[in-house]
Amino acid sequence: MPIYEYRCPNGHVFEVLQRMSDAQPEGCEVCGKGSLERVLHPVAIHYKGSGFYATDYGRGSRHQVKEAASDSGGESAKSESKKESSKSASD
Repeated sequence: MPIYEYRCPNGHVFEVLQRMSDAQPEGCEVCGKGSLERVLHPVAIHYKGSGFYATDYGRGSRHQVKEAASDSGGESAKSESKKESSKSASD
């Protein structure tokens, strides 16, 4: 069973161990006032492991593939310019 935290209009905060299907308490345990408000806290998330899935924005495996393609494209452009310069020199 979860523990829920409630706050009354006077600022008292208390915890109640109850089922999810149980009704909210009628009044404050300290002063007896009604109209309680359930206090919610953010959930802590811990990422463990090597990182993200391939479909997420992870390590950038796509980025590595693009770099490899651009590197090979740059080398072919250099070799083509060398071929053109050798043709013009031989002419």
